[in-house]
Amino acid sequence: MAQRIMHGYKQMMAEAEARVDAVTAAEAIKLAQRPDVVVVDIRDPREIAREGRIPGSFHAPRGMLEFWVDPESPYHKPVFAEEKTFIIHCASGWRSLLATDLLQRMGLKPVINLKGGFSAWKAAGGPVEPADKP
Repeated sequence: MAQRIMHGYKQMMAEAEARVDAVTAAEAIKLAQRPDVVVVDIRDPREIAREGRIPGSFHAPRGMLEFWVDPESPYHKPVFAEEKTFIIHCASGWRSLLATDLLQRMGLKPVINLKGGFSAWKAAGGPVEPADKP
């Protein structure tokens, strides 16, 4: 018998959208210039290598995000303990919407989703830099 998903991604995204704050790409471009804002890129490293990145953004792979944010985790990253506003983005805004919801439930504040993700950022004329070369 096939699996029956009772709580699908569309429902999860609708619920998250009702709970989280979000900004448009144009708003994010302005906010990213402030010293009290950290743009967090949760895309896969291959996406960043292929598409580039938002200048000054912090890469936190989606699979490690909870562990990097929690100060009790051995994998904690100090950037997440700073008194900053965190703008979370992925490629199109779906993963970052769910991640923003999760981070907000963990207690990270303020945390904001970038609607439309990196694609919207580029379409709005946001600066893009090539990925760091190894």
